[in-house]
Amino acid sequence: MRFLITAGPTREPIDPVRYISNRSSGKMGYAIAEAALEAGHDVILISGPVNLAPPSGVRAVSILTSDEMYDAVHRHMRDCDLLVMCAAVADYKAQEVSATKIKKRDEHLALDLILTRDILASLPNEDRQFLVVGFAAETNDVEENAAKKLREKNCDIIVANDISSVDSGMESDANEVTILFRNGEKKKISRAPKKIIARELVKIFLHSQEKRLTKKM
Repeated sequence: MRFLITAGPTREPIDPVRYISNRSSGKMGYAIAEAALEAGHDVILISGPVNLAPPSGVRAVSILTSDEMYDAVHRHMRDCDLLVMCAAVADYKAQEVSATKIKKRDEHLALDLILTRDILASLPNEDRQFLVVGFAAETNDVEENAAKKLREKNCDIIVANDISSVDSGMESDANEVTILFRNGEKKKISRAPKKIIARELVKIFLHSQEKRLTKKM
């Protein structure tokens, strides 16, 4: 199988020095890429800026902004069997980016933010040959918000995790997740190292895609 995996944060520039980003470390996405490789599959890893080396054997694509992530996903998605959208793409970006550093002033500064392009929502819905896995990092109402994302973004699977805990989720080496399927099924993976969770997720993704392909035959 051919995996296309996104990982890490994006950086949305404000000026040449400052940017909008988030705390994503990329560890979960990189662990999934490594697990897919270990299972004998081909992997393209589209990654935002992280302090991690790509697993040996992946085809790595480096990006910075949400627009670059959008373009990279659309460039490679037709050649994949499983699209795993693990990256924490910024929801907003500056409406105008200053060409020079914004100087500190003794007054209030307001930034006008606009929505970034929604990659999941932009994916084809009909006659889609690849499985789409979304991720939902939530601080409250985790399963409800994840189920809403599953429906609205037309994903096949959503992997939800509670990032309000200090010892799992973003920047941590551990995680615990709830996997929601389009047919209403649900599966939980208890807190464990991200590399262990990644191996289980890869098995689940592959099984779901195999079932999906069998139905179409």
